[in-house]
Amino acid sequence: MTSTSLPFDSLVDGKPRKITLGDKDVCVARIGDEVFAVADMCTHSEASLSEGDISNHKIECWLHGAEFDLRTGEAKTPPAVEALETFAVRRDGDTVTISQK
Repeated sequence: MTSTSLPFDSLVDGKPRKITLGDKDVCVARIGDEVFAVADMCTHSEASLSEGDISNHKIECWLHGAEFDLRTGEAKTPPAVEALETFAVRRDGDTVTISQK
C-alpha cells in the first residue's frame, strides 16, 4: 500500500495542499482538527482542486465552480457529476498519514 506522512502543523486550516502519493496527485485539506484527502483533479475538467476554496467541508474547483464533499468525494454541484477518489487519512499525534484505500 502506498502512503506518505506529513506534519499536522504543515497543513494550514482551510487551505488545500497538493501532495503526490505514488503516481497520483492528492488534495489534502485541514478543517480544524480534521484532515481529508481527495483526488486533486476535478472530475469535470483538468483543474487542480488544491487551488480551490474550502467552505463547510466542501472544496470548490476554481475553474468552473463545481463543489465536492471532502468527507465523501461526492460531487455536490454541477458541472461535475462524478465523485472524486478519496484516500485514507490517519492522524497520530503531530503526524498525518495519507494512503490509498
